[in-house]
Amino acid sequence: MQGTPAPNEHETVGAYALGILDDAEATAFEAHLATCEWCAQQLDELAGMEPMLAALADLPDSGAPAVGESLSAKPSPRLVEKLVDEVAERRAQKRRRGFYMVAAAAALIIGGPLTAVAVSGSDGGGNTTVAASPAKSAFESMPDKVTATDPTTNVTATVAVEKKDWGTNAVLELNNVTGPQKCSLIAVGKNGERETVTSWSVPKWGYGVPNAKTQEAKDPLYVRGGAALEPNQIDHFEVMTFDGKRLVEVPA
Repeated sequence: MQGTPAPNEHETVGAYALGILDDAEATAFEAHLATCEWCAQQLDELAGMEPMLAALADLPDSGAPAVGESLSAKPSPRLVEKLVDEVAERRAQKRRRGFYMVAAAAALIIGGPLTAVAVSGSDGGGNTTVAASPAKSAFESMPDKVTATDPTTNVTATVAVEKKDWGTNAVLELNNVTGPQKCSLIAVGKNGERETVTSWSVPKWGYGVPNAKTQEAKDPLYVRGGAALEPNQIDHFEVMTFDGKRLVEVPA
């Protein structure tokens, strides 16, 4: 069985998945990929995060932004490396949870019926079982939350954070935002450093709109991401559009 390579041997797999290598670097990595089973497996693992990776890769290049330009930033190399590690760990946890769920299901089949909890209505008038999103579940379990509403845009954001060995795990709850537009959550350090925590697209019907006609538009958006900055190093968070408009600022 092939072992895991040394940390510094295949470190560009995350950057390749994010599409931030230049042409020469990408060509060199693809030549390496053709003969490296380990990198091929890692790239396959990252395929499950295509929506977030695509959004990150779509962020505009940033150097020192001029006034009026987007303040969004591409993920730092440290965060790319941590992202790859996080994906590997999440996949391992998922496999372990799958095993436990099979065992639990077997026990229920033997010992008694499985009860489902109805949490929302279906369009047929009955109840349907809906699993809470991982981001929403994480948000609800995290005690450290701060909320702010922008007086101009009327967008409301709540950011929940928790310290990790690699930095800060953050979950955003976003309300009263309409689309279509692309947005990012930016962590701004006390030293002025800016890191993109996560990015997403807002559909035309929006999220968390109180007077919306559909439940989909009334429900808030929950998105999860991470920053290499530690919680005590963050001054505030900003929800920014890709064209540089700040929708709301949330103190850390």
